[in-house]
Amino acid sequence: MRFIVALASLTLISGALAADPKPDATVKSKSIEANVYLDDRIKADPALAADCLAEGRKWIDEQAAESAAARKQEPDLFKDRGGYSFERKYSVRSIIDSHYVSILRDDYMDTLGAHPNTDVDTILWDAAAKKRISIRPFFTETADNGPTMKAMLKAVIASLTAEKKKRAEGEPIAPNWHDGLKPSLLKIGAVTLAPSTEAGKSSGLTFHYPPYALGAYVEGQYLAFVPWETLKPYLSPEGAKIFGGARPKADTDDQQ
Repeated sequence: MRFIVALASLTLISGALAADPKPDATVKSKSIEANVYLDDRIKADPALAADCLAEGRKWIDEQAAESAAARKQEPDLFKDRGGYSFERKYSVRSIIDSHYVSILRDDYMDTLGAHPNTDVDTILWDAAAKKRISIRPFFTETADNGPTMKAMLKAVIASLTAEKKKRAEGEPIAPNWHDGLKPSLLKIGAVTLAPSTEAGKSSGLTFHYPPYALGAYVEGQYLAFVPWETLKPYLSPEGAKIFGGARPKADTDDQQ
């Protein structure tokens, strides 16, 4: 019986440790606690891990400097409510053709305002070249207001409109909600290569939007999926090589 109890205790401890991983970088002071986490698949690539960690450390150092300055300006706020809280998590979303790694960068920020906030951005990593890249190599052209970007934006808005209507539950939708999106790689949204039912391929592009980007904070984050078939006329030879298959159902369930 003692063995069973001890084993159960060890299981509970192991579960707690697994649920509370140690940060890969941290800053803690009277004015802030900030942490950076890398998932195990990122850590498996030393160059990628170093790249993400360098960016993450710079980010929390910047937040620490800003929080220290804010504490000097409003000491009573910090006295009553404690310090700022920041968290950044880097996680692998997909690995395509063995070396194109799509990464989600999720941020949590509590600066003692009305409510915490979150942000999301993405990284596309070329593990062969050991550097960050964009999706440009997958298309014959990606000029601002060019045919590729116009087609991409049209598909993005169609995907987001369907989700907007679902969340609105019959309520009217503001006609200008997508005015901030432009037919430009820098203004269309943070993008990842979506996983596919076909091994080593991507089923298309997923665009990620944080709260406030497309509506009120209470609406939360949005995702827009554009299947590769929609963009087939604009694919480069490299794009034709990496895209294929369909979006897995488990991935569609991730729509928030």
